[in-house]
Amino acid sequence: MSTTSQKHRDFVGEPMGDKAVTALSGIGEILGKKLEQQGFDKAYVVLGQFLLLKKDTEMFTDWLKDASGANSRQAGTCAQCLKEWCDAFL
Repeated sequence: MSTTSQKHRDFVGEPMGDKAVTALSGIGEILGKKLEQQGFDKAYVVLGQFLLLKKDTEMFTDWLKDASGANSRQAGTCAQCLKEWCDAFL
């Protein structure tokens, strides 16, 4: 059974609002800065990319690794976080 971090549970447990990109599970300060430099400064902007990729977690993890230099674990954690958020709120 997979366990999730407190950061993941906090994000998935409430509306996204205007949260920073670093509120996403798997995205820390360094990856957050790289994403911000490309215009992905808020969690909802990254969610937009996830939705543009039709909630395909594999395509999203590939995009996130290319866009930010995230490793597979970080990208997978972020994708799972967004998928669970979508399941709860969309």
